[in-house]
Amino acid sequence: MNPELNTLLTTLYVLLTDRVLPDLGVSRDRRPGRKPGLSDAELLCLAVAQQLLGYSSETRWIRYARTHLTGMFPGIPQQPGYNKRLRAAGTLISATITALAKDTPSWHDVLRLVDSTPLPCGMSRETVKRSDLAGHAGYGYCASHSRYFWGFRLYLISTPEGMPVIWGLANPKIGEREVTQALLEKDHHLVRAGQVILGDKGFAGKDFERFITEDLGAHLIRPDRKDEKPRFGKLGGIRQWIESVFDTLKGQLTLEDHGGRTLEGVKARVAARLLALAAGIWHNWRIDAPRKRSLIAYDH
Repeated sequence: MNPELNTLLTTLYVLLTDRVLPDLGVSRDRRPGRKPGLSDAELLCLAVAQQLLGYSSETRWIRYARTHLTGMFPGIPQQPGYNKRLRAAGTLISATITALAKDTPSWHDVLRLVDSTPLPCGMSRETVKRSDLAGHAGYGYCASHSRYFWGFRLYLISTPEGMPVIWGLANPKIGEREVTQALLEKDHHLVRAGQVILGDKGFAGKDFERFITEDLGAHLIRPDRKDEKPRFGKLGGIRQWIESVFDTLKGQLTLEDHGGRTLEGVKARVAARLLALAAGIWHNWRIDAPRKRSLIAYDH
């Protein structure tokens, strides 16, 4: 583990133990039973390290961590215990992502980006029929790659440099506007009046735009459709920002190789990757790195 990643994990651990976990009221002191050897803060730091180092397989990661990282994490469990703890930490991971987002200067930016990307969960008909995700996942079409897939769509609302603010998974058959509206209604406290939400043409719709304007007090900006009067233009350059965020998630953070077999497993693995992205951006702001979303310094 290189010094840059070591510094990131140490700084994140201090933030978790001193601020985030106490603010959330998370403590195992009053819980019955034996206390785990790996604390909640250590669990999240270990999950961040796994994603930044590119270990998509939990089995390979635990084998590596128990060989090389016991100095930092002396209580690393076996793979089944790690998987169980990680799946149970979904709420904690989401809260930590929000805390990291609020602790970065870009939290106060007016602009927010919104888009979705395919999250494949199976490649064969037999997998689709046998999977525990049946009834949750579905078939969808990825226009950018001209291919069909079976799984979910990951919806992400982020700051301009890619810090996750609101996210969720949905069946690809559900419309983009319906899913995004449901996410914004649930986490409306994370959107301020006057903010600008930038999406693509798929978010065109009077009802959705009315919801953004009247219910949230925000403004929706999207590329103009061919059958309407010019309003905002093509916005091609800005639209590439969110695409580059997904490229980071799929490239450096192996999003499509999540390996989830159950709904809880998929959620936990996606959340861990978003946490790693948030931690990297948060730390890059703290050290004033020139490229806030760059994770190259932490991937070895």
